[in-house]
Amino acid sequence: MYALARPFLFATDAETAHGLGLAMLETAHRTGALRLAAHSVRPFAVKAFGLEFPNPVGLAAGFDKNGSHVDALLAMGFGFVEVGTVTPRAQPGNPKPRMFRIPEYEAVINRLGFNNQGVDALVRHVSRARRRGGLVGINIGKNADTPNERAVEDYLFCLERVYALADYVTVNISSPNTAGLRELQEEQQLRRLVGTLREAQESLVARHGRRVPMLVKIAPDLSDRDIDAAARVLGSLDVDGVVATNTTTTRHGVEDSRFARESGGLSGRPLMAASTTVLRMLRTRLPAHIPLVGVGGIMEGADAATKQAAGATLVQFYTGLVYRGPRLVGECVEAMRRRKEAPSRGNIPHAI
Repeated sequence: MYALARPFLFATDAETAHGLGLAMLETAHRTGALRLAAHSVRPFAVKAFGLEFPNPVGLAAGFDKNGSHVDALLAMGFGFVEVGTVTPRAQPGNPKPRMFRIPEYEAVINRLGFNNQGVDALVRHVSRARRRGGLVGINIGKNADTPNERAVEDYLFCLERVYALADYVTVNISSPNTAGLRELQEEQQLRRLVGTLREAQESLVARHGRRVPMLVKIAPDLSDRDIDAAARVLGSLDVDGVVATNTTTTRHGVEDSRFARESGGLSGRPLMAASTTVLRMLRTRLPAHIPLVGVGGIMEGADAATKQAAGATLVQFYTGLVYRGPRLVGECVEAMRRRKEAPSRGNIPHAI
């Protein structure tokens, strides 16, 4: 089905195609056409953050920003779907055009800027989902007009709103498309922000009677020194997990593209090497009990297995779905299953 739809979708601009693709996906789900996709993905249970995932392959945040298509996305066979990034108040994001496909490199540049309907709308949407077959993570951020010195208020607001619904929560401080956001990864700011959120998390555990894991998503463009600092902070605060990585502001591998000078985050195949390097460095620096989610550049099953070898317990993709369609889910699950059953000598064992 996707092979038939792809030429039509690629004939339109990237953001329009994304909306059309979601509408087509929802229709396919409601008519039962997605059943075959889910049934083609064999179970491969993995434990992380105190949760059991039916398989270790998930959809990265950004694909379903408002949590409106959870059931349709899970029906594709994903072990988990991460919705958002969501902010306290609705916001339009950056001016259009703001998303650009680079098919010759299987890449996308986007500068969407956390466009979403606000956290209360997301909560309504997710609360209506049946959520069969997989888990749901919720990715939270700050509004563009909230200064960094008050950013923690936005994150706290979202954390409290989504806590009861989420299987896990991801704190996004690494998008390149909200001005100043990545400054929150600086060591002292990171410690204050995540420390405050960890305290709030413990209070919410007591209030709700269950622990919802909290993950932190970081950028692929950090220096070695910054990665060391981030690992110190996140390890000392004992976060439940780390997502590595977001999109990159570099243009390595797409320099000759007509879109290379467009601002925004680059995703897809050109991101694979850099994001995996950060993942591997974090695995050697973080305590073994903190699981990692490997994201960035997964375009085939072998890429998922590479992330696994570098230290990822779970993996996610978004751009891979754009170029490969639903078949990539099962391909990645099988590649990770094979690697777990027969790991190569010298690979870093993944944390559980």
